[in-house]
Amino acid sequence: MSGHSKWATIKHKKGAADAKRGRVFTRVIKELTVAARAGGGDPDTNPRLRTLIAESKAVNMPAENIKRAIRRGTGEEPGVNYEEVVYEAYGPGGTAIILEGLTDNKNRTVGELRHLLDKYNGKMADRNTALRKFSKRGQILIEKTKVAEDALMAAVLEAGADDMLDDDDSWEILTAPDAFDAVREAVRKLEVEPMSASVAMVPFEFVKLTGREAQSMLKLMDVLEDHDDVQHAWSNFDIDEKEIEASLL
Repeated sequence: MSGHSKWATIKHKKGAADAKRGRVFTRVIKELTVAARAGGGDPDTNPRLRTLIAESKAVNMPAENIKRAIRRGTGEEPGVNYEEVVYEAYGPGGTAIILEGLTDNKNRTVGELRHLLDKYNGKMADRNTALRKFSKRGQILIEKTKVAEDALMAAVLEAGADDMLDDDDSWEILTAPDAFDAVREAVRKLEVEPMSASVAMVPFEFVKLTGREAQSMLKLMDVLEDHDDVQHAWSNFDIDEKEIEASLL
């Protein structure tokens, strides 16, 4: 499976997600605000908001933070007006990168991202040149030790998942975007906490990287994910697990 998926798995095991919990909170708060502004503050009638509330609870965000972010989106409290942006790029070795963000200053954001890409042998791509290498799908990663294979497969397939793939130490569950909520709820009923669960840009094919290109790619993805205006970063790189582990030491 993809090196990107391995990278997410290893970072989770090493506690990198916990170390960046403040960054996770900031990202989800922005998305809650934008979702509430676009579709209203009632999760029963706003599927995107409902998904984000579940994600917020999964990372132990305080309930008051969730409510405040939603009230900012509905205009009940003052807040920054964010604009949704999508950028396409190429990284080392011709890897494709998709960046989804929320920003209050597009010129600042694109300038800063271009600088980061240049620093790590990447560049901005023309519209739809990188995007066509991906499809939007629900993606859930679950550690194999957390649940029996047969029980998990039966639950997610019945809930509408397209496939469940063996990704070394984890299971990768793929769904259509509109089936994601139902499949994640099926996982929750098994009392299993995923390593990650989101509607993601999943690549059709992967680019194998080794050595200097691999390390440059991992550094690039790390700084892109840390950028304040980047909500999600996806790529089609494939890098051996040992090289990924070495980059996180």
